[in-house]
Amino acid sequence: MKTHRVRNTAGSSHYPLNAWTDLMFKAAETMTASTQVIGHRTARMAMAGPAPSMLDQHEFDLMSREKIEAAAESTHAMAARMLGLHQEIVIMAIQQILSGTANLIAVAGSSSLHQSGRRQSKLAHDTLRDSAEAVSQLNASLADIAGTGLEPIHARATANAKRLTEL
Repeated sequence: MKTHRVRNTAGSSHYPLNAWTDLMFKAAETMTASTQVIGHRTARMAMAGPAPSMLDQHEFDLMSREKIEAAAESTHAMAARMLGLHQEIVIMAIQQILSGTANLIAVAGSSSLHQSGRRQSKLAHDTLRDSAEAVSQLNASLADIAGTGLEPIHARATANAKRLTEL
């Protein structure tokens, strides 16, 4: 039986290692960009002192507003992806139940001991394979959910690092 493939919304493959590696690189890029932005803004605050210019005030206001917006977008994106994941899990479970039931019926309908042994072996093999695939797909989906949540934060951090470097 072919199991349902978990849909991929974050751009990584169905393989958990690839999905988690993609997430790790995006997180590292986000942290690097955030470090640059924090350093720039902290220096700007220190230089502005108690009377920041209009440009500084705008930058400090942007700092707060974008954090709230990114957090809201991140939460929304992950919640939407989680709803889809619940449906995928139900589909995988139903497919495994149907496959297992068909294999059990085949074992019960065996006409010889040899045939029963082959069918039991197929039942065990199919069950283990399908379970391993489901776990692997779930693992990749969890990495995709984390990547979906990181995307708005990554986008802002990298855009700010680029913008502030050009100032």
